[in-house]
Amino acid sequence: MIRSYLSRRALWPARVPDPDAPPRLALLWREAGSLLRALGGRVRPMPPEPNPDSAHPPVMVLPGFLSGDWSTKALRADLRRAGFRCYAWGLGFNRGATADIIDRIDARVEWIIARTGRPPALVGWSLGGIYAREYAKHHPNKVARVVTLGSPFSGSRRANRAWRLYHLIARHPVDNPPIDFHPAPRPEMPTFALWSKHDGVVAVNSARGLPHESDRQIEVECAHMGFAYAPTSVAAIAKALTEEIG
Repeated sequence: MIRSYLSRRALWPARVPDPDAPPRLALLWREAGSLLRALGGRVRPMPPEPNPDSAHPPVMVLPGFLSGDWSTKALRADLRRAGFRCYAWGLGFNRGATADIIDRIDARVEWIIARTGRPPALVGWSLGGIYAREYAKHHPNKVARVVTLGSPFSGSRRANRAWRLYHLIARHPVDNPPIDFHPAPRPEMPTFALWSKHDGVVAVNSARGLPHESDRQIEVECAHMGFAYAPTSVAAIAKALTEEIG
């Protein structure tokens, strides 16, 4: 009987993974420890800005959904130590897309340009990366490059474990925001997509994207909540901010 069952089983069609499926629940549970370490990063001291004559472009860091500048403090501190003039987004708590989000980001970018004399690179964590890509398409002359950290810009907008919560908090469906977003097309400046197979929130294919949707797809070893502090991620971000695209 067992041999007969195994023979029939061998004839079953192979199961094809759903590219838009969210990460496994086991990965989501692991995010709790990463979240605690991320929260701990907010108590680190912020070093002063590097020399304004630095060859690096200034950097603006955009936080993910349900977070704010406190969540990116550790990353901004690390980037300053690496020689970057790094700035928070300064727009408060990220509760989801709003009709004026591009205009609000533009006001902050204009402030950075006035302060440094150069367009900034945008580093966006999760939903912040969606904002960064979209803003760069609206204002390509004001953005040096774009780096996304586990951002669900490709494929289904529900290829993640956060879309139901997003509906509840943002008061609109994730696939019908109050602004005309087209996250997948690549901005015209150098664009880098960091992704992780350990991400418990955003599906790998959604954060990595297709080859033509960014200049580089960079795998790092961290959970979703670790993109802004894990050593491999911070090193990859610093490299993406300086790598020349031929």
